[in-house]
Amino acid sequence: MPQPRRFVVEADGGSRGNPGPAGYGAVVIDPATGETLAEAAEYIGVATNNVAEYRGLIAGLRAVRALLPDGPADDGPQVLVRMDSKLVVEQMSGRWKIKHPDMKPLAAEAASVLPASAVTYEWIPREKNKHADRLANEAMDAGKRGRQWEPSASTADLDTPRSSVAAALPPVSGPPGDAAAGAARARAALNRPAPSATATPKVGWGAAPDLGEPATFVLLRHGETALTPEKRFSGSGGTDPELSATGRGQAERAAEAFAARGTVQEIVSSPLRRCRETAGAVAARLGLEVRIEEGLRETDFGAWEGLTFGEVRERYGADLDAWLASAKAAPTGGGESFAEVARRVAATRDRLVSRYAGRTVLVVTHVTPIKTLVRLALGAPPESLFRMELSAASVSAVAYYADGNASVRLLNDTSHLR
Repeated sequence: MPQPRRFVVEADGGSRGNPGPAGYGAVVIDPATGETLAEAAEYIGVATNNVAEYRGLIAGLRAVRALLPDGPADDGPQVLVRMDSKLVVEQMSGRWKIKHPDMKPLAAEAASVLPASAVTYEWIPREKNKHADRLANEAMDAGKRGRQWEPSASTADLDTPRSSVAAALPPVSGPPGDAAAGAARARAALNRPAPSATATPKVGWGAAPDLGEPATFVLLRHGETALTPEKRFSGSGGTDPELSATGRGQAERAAEAFAARGTVQEIVSSPLRRCRETAGAVAARLGLEVRIEEGLRETDFGAWEGLTFGEVRERYGADLDAWLASAKAAPTGGGESFAEVARRVAATRDRLVSRYAGRTVLVVTHVTPIKTLVRLALGAPPESLFRMELSAASVSAVAYYADGNASVRLLNDTSHLR
């Protein structure tokens, strides 16, 4: 009976900013000889380290599948995945729970590439993952130039011995197969051509490469609720007020303004009622559907929900001081810290940027998500959240380009309400 084919996959991902411009790299190795059978790398735009690492894993497993002309058989293959990401290795091995909602679909996608019985995972230190790390950095460097990684330009072959890789699995007793043809199939399946929009950079001060039309987020804060003029904490931790009469009027005036401009092509909204009502008014005028995005919800303010700043100061003074001093401090009673909100919002932003590249999207959400998107686009520190004014039903705008850079175009515009 023929022995199953054996492969070693080494994968890595990185983000220059976390979140920031990100890329992944993956290499498939013959454990018997140490030969590189396939490589994959890609610049993926703005993402976190964890997202990039999962994307590298998925690419590596897909490269193995592409090396099997008839797909995975019942008796094989056997794949050892080696990564320096403790999170990915432990989650995919089933030893750690996957709590983050953005990691769950990536883990599910990785698990679906090959049968679970065919894949085992091993953590390795970073210095033993140099090949995949170099591929990921090549991909990020290419993205910085407005291009995608190309195998012909790769310098990621290691100059270190492969003895540890060759010893990772028992020798293969069956025929080695056509490695060259398999690698070609893997590259054809995994590597996209460089985008046509990657032209030579323009000449001039501050000029950037022509990266095509950006994904433009038009950020609309919801209209007023009964809590808004009283300046009460109104998040997602229990309070879900509807728009007041004033808020409904603001939503209608915003709808009129967007109809006159004629630029909005898609609408996404926080799941909370005040945003859904505001988005619904615009959608009815534009004839568009509203897509709900859970990651756009407001901060959970815990025990502070419904209270004024002064009331929180009186009841929870020490907690409030800590919250004002550190983005990692959470409101009393299990609320969300600004650091947690930033991770959630950044992950949602990445999905939307990828989904709506080149399009103008109306994003109907709340104070903290909008300020967070602006802060991240500017590369500003967390304390800048307290230095922005954001009125009810105000409009801001951020454009996201293919190289991972962002441009803030508008902040707190209320001219449509006058």
